[in-house]
Amino acid sequence: MAFITKTFYSQEDLVSHLKAHQPSFYFSSKTSTVIPYDKLDTLLPWKKDSDFFLCDLSKLPATMELKENGNLILRGAVSWEEAKNFLRAKGRNLKTSPTEQLALITAGIATSCTGERCFAFGNMRSQVVRLKYLDYNGEEKELRRDEDFKTSSPAIHAYQDDFKFYQNFKNAPYPRFEKGIDLMIGTEGQLGLVTEVEIETTENEAVNYVFMLLPRWEENMAPHLEIYNAVQSHRNAIISCELLDSNCMNYLKPEEKLGNNQDVIFLEIKSSAFEDIYGNVLCSLELTSPDEVYEIAENKFHHVRAGVPRAIFEENSKMGVVKVGTDVQVGPEHFPDLLNFYRRASQIGVRYCLFGHFGDAHLHYNYMPKKEETAKCLDELQKLYDQVLDWRGSPFAEHGIGLIKQKYIKKFHGKNQLELFHDLKKEHDPYNQFFPQGFMSEGQ
Repeated sequence: MAFITKTFYSQEDLVSHLKAHQPSFYFSSKTSTVIPYDKLDTLLPWKKDSDFFLCDLSKLPATMELKENGNLILRGAVSWEEAKNFLRAKGRNLKTSPTEQLALITAGIATSCTGERCFAFGNMRSQVVRLKYLDYNGEEKELRRDEDFKTSSPAIHAYQDDFKFYQNFKNAPYPRFEKGIDLMIGTEGQLGLVTEVEIETTENEAVNYVFMLLPRWEENMAPHLEIYNAVQSHRNAIISCELLDSNCMNYLKPEEKLGNNQDVIFLEIKSSAFEDIYGNVLCSLELTSPDEVYEIAENKFHHVRAGVPRAIFEENSKMGVVKVGTDVQVGPEHFPDLLNFYRRASQIGVRYCLFGHFGDAHLHYNYMPKKEETAKCLDELQKLYDQVLDWRGSPFAEHGIGLIKQKYIKKFHGKNQLELFHDLKKEHDPYNQFFPQGFMSEGQ
């Protein structure tokens, strides 16, 4: 048995590979935070006689087309950055904006990745109108949002009943499976490969970016929670609400840092509503002075916001450790509980930072351990996920499960989920060729 890396330059080559029913793991830009690409040979154990293929889709031909109704049709290896530039030249913009703009959109569909702008525009699944995918025989098929999910599995009804609790989350602990497109969204390439997507876009409105300087959340989180509550009823005007805590600033160059050992909350506000939001929301805050509210240029916002996760990834790679971070979203009633848990977790003597999609109660807490500290951090993560289960939150609301999160997701999957996973894998992946080590194989 050997691991074989294979790069695809055409769909025809990809179809030929699929028809051979070879066990494979498919990737594109290698930006996933749940797939440690430098350790795939140890984390993808394949003890069978056949070879295992690592399939690079980043070289597939890319095309984009803007329809008259404003929907974007993209095919192949199109990145978020390329799509955004294409749309802006035509007066449009994307409704979602992952931190890593070099990632491919088809991969984002597979993981149901939702970035900053879903505060206003909803999750990835709500923006996909239709998609095409290649099945296990290399046949291209189409799925639509206006069609119901189709399966012969008797487990589907109980599964969908379980899902109802998570309707308002970005992503539940398991895929939605209500509409036709859901077969591919959030299933991480375990049932087929996305080749084409039609997604909604929005008018490229003028936007103001502001940031607020706050005390460190570990010492006083009351101002943060006041802002969280204040923005909730203004999702039609506030596009995103993001947090970088004081510890994040340590990963930026001195000239890029904001504040003086302070947390920062960013708001992306439609310019047409800026005066209203500034006067009636920001100036009405009791715990944050208007003197601590500043405007920031769009390019600097994106540079600072993206710089922290990238620096963390690079440092972990240099230290030879797998990322020890969270992707947790909770309901509003448990947001203070989540912050309090992170406050206790910060006291174990390991470097850390907190950032993410504050307005959605969806944060990324990252330990920055030395190798000898990793076990202690993993123990804290297990405690966190036990709590998230009790809070009925979503442990992985944005970046998928991949490989490094699988041991934590198991408790969130019960009989109804495992039965449907088993039936769907049998129906759509009878040769077990699509990411055999993925979370849906729990049901095998």
